[in-house]
Amino acid sequence: MRISVKEAEGQLTELVRLANQGEEIVLTQDGQPAVRLEPVTGFIKDPVKRGELIRRLQEEVRRKNLPPGPDAAHSQDFLYDEDGLPK
Repeated sequence: MRISVKEAEGQLTELVRLANQGEEIVLTQDGQPAVRLEPVTGFIKDPVKRGELIRRLQEEVRRKNLPPGPDAAHSQDFLYDEDGLPK
């Protein structure tokens, strides 16, 4: 289904429902395709299951004894030389 953004404004709930049912929804601007609505997949909605997955992944990282990655303050150091100037 193709529908203009203007027409879709009052129908968003219905368009989301249709997209979740598998229908392709394309929003258009000036007659040209602009955005496609599609269901989000792979997201775990249940907070208990999501927490279990996070714990399982953390345990796997601990078991593999991986070294920690760079901290946020130094994660881009490779872009700069010893004087702090861009390479």
